Amino acid sequence: MARKIGSRYTAHQILGRGSAGTVWLGEGPEGPVAVKLLREDLASDQELVGRFVQERTALLGLEHPNVVSVRDLVVDGNDLALVMDLVRGTDLRTRLDREKRLAPEAAVAIVADVADGLAAAHAAGVVHRDVKPENVLLDMQGPLGPGGSHPALLTDFGVAKLIDSPRRTKATKIIGTPDYLAPEIVEGLPPRASVDIYALATVLYELLAGFTPFGGGHPGAVLRRHVTETVVPLPGIPDELWQLVVQCLAKAPASRLRASELGARLRELLPMLAGMPPLDVDEPDAESAEEPQAPPEEPVSSAPVRRGAVPLVPGAKPADSNRDTHTSMRVPGPDELAGGARGTARAPRAAGAPRPGSARHRAATRRRRVALGVAAVALVAAAGVGTWVATSGDDAGATPQDTKNSAPATP
Repeated sequence: MARKIGSRYTAHQILGRGSAGTVWLGEGPEGPVAVKLLREDLASDQELVGRFVQERTALLGLEHPNVVSVRDLVVDGNDLALVMDLVRGTDLRTRLDREKRLAPEAAVAIVADVADGLAAAHAAGVVHRDVKPENVLLDMQGPLGPGGSHPALLTDFGVAKLIDSPRRTKATKIIGTPDYLAPEIVEGLPPRASVDIYALATVLYELLAGFTPFGGGHPGAVLRRHVTETVVPLPGIPDELWQLVVQCLAKAPASRLRASELGARLRELLPMLAGMPPLDVDEPDAESAEEPQAPPEEPVSSAPVRRGAVPLVPGAKPADSNRDTHTSMRVPGPDELAGGARGTARAPRAAGAPRPGSARHRAATRRRRVALGVAAVALVAAAGVGTWVATSGDDAGATPQDTKNSAPATP
């Protein structure tokens, strides 16, 4: 069912839904467009509408081959919409869901494209604040790049900033998606360009591994890991690439590369990645990452653990927690961020290894304990026999006087 968006655009069909609104296939004076229609409760917020108008110049002026350009911002009655270029393709999340992980060459080529787009945005003073696979579009009509990758474009610029109004999100709230949030945002610091670099490095890790370095389980646990845990190495990738990932996931924002530097460095690594297959590493179990862990005797659920998502508006039910564009979360307190002595970092599980807490893992643990117990009994028995032989030999050749004057053994 078609609907008018302002006086110049017509929305024909829904392309996708997110927590901030709905994306429509539309038509404008210059041809097909994508229209992101924000939720009605957002459109009724006069403060947000004012910010929407203020951001118009910055968003309309942001043009780059790796950025989905905003053509127009529409404020009309209850309609608040961003009119954007229509990209014929799919988003990176859809490809990742289908393939689980990408070959390193394709992953690096895609992330290099996004880094170039971020470099242009940062130069214009625009911080994205919600870089993740859902917001990376793959242009299926564009020329194939390294590893057979399609050109990547970053979309949804400005949406996080628009929604993050002082009245809507107080000092105790966070706007973003838990798996990709930089530590400084978790700690309540204002978002700078470096938060996009951290999020993009998280995306690169996810493309290579099939899971994010600190994600899984309850959003509070995810936020804590960002602040307190170090990233677990991925086996099988060149050290030069791994060092880039580690540098861009640094806890200190100043230690991370700039977007232009990251894009250039990644492209330099492409030749050495040609022909490398996707990594063979299993995702760590979210249930084994939380504290406290369940006792080994308790059955472990085999149900998949979805990425944590908390609705932006209290009481709202997100359509898909994996695809929520913006999530409002409480800022953890200092005691929560400190975590426990054991921490919550999870090492990737090698292919074929039993899942911690599973029946096979518990059976293997019991077998090891039994083997250790048998070995201990045998060792004690051997030690007792040896001691009896040694003392018997000594007593046989010793006189009563010798036995009486012998010094006790030193413990």
